[in-house]
This record gives sequence, C-alpha cells and structure tokens, in this order.
Amino acid sequence: MADKSSSNAYWAANVRLIMINLIIWFVVSFGFGILLRPMLSGIAVGGTDLGFWFAQQGSIFVFMIQIFVYAMMMNKLDAEHGVEE
Repeated sequence: MADKSSSNAYWAANVRLIMINLIIWFVVSFGFGILLRPMLSGIAVGGTDLGFWFAQQGSIFVFMIQIFVYAMMMNKLDAEHGVEE
C-alpha cells in the first residue's frame, strides 16, 4: 500500500511540474507574443520592440531554458522518489 501512495505522490508531482511548464509556455508564446504584443511595443530590445522579439526569438529562448530546467527538476524528483536512472 505504501508503494501505491509513493507512486501517486510521484505522478502528482510530475503532473504539477508539467502543468507549471505548460502555463509558462502559454504565457510566453501566446501571452507575450500575441496578446500583450501591443503593450510591449514601446520597449526596445536589439533594435526592435519587445513584443516582436518575444514572438520571434524570446519564446524560443524561454523554451530552451524550460527544457533544461525541466530535465533538472525531473532528475531531482526522480532522486527524491527513488526512480532515478
């Protein structure tokens, strides 16, 4: 019975981490790149406005950072629950 509760705790933490990453992904790509683009247009980054930068390059940088952070967090979660490789 303890094994089942440990498994449930692991998957609950895993799903929570995935949901946090999906929310960040949505906010950065759809929020900053599309919805908030007009509000970010007054801020200059690299010769263009911040809204355009997020739509073209910023979201890609954030996604790449998310991949590495997710891998580190999953390794930590795996170690906590004894399922590391």
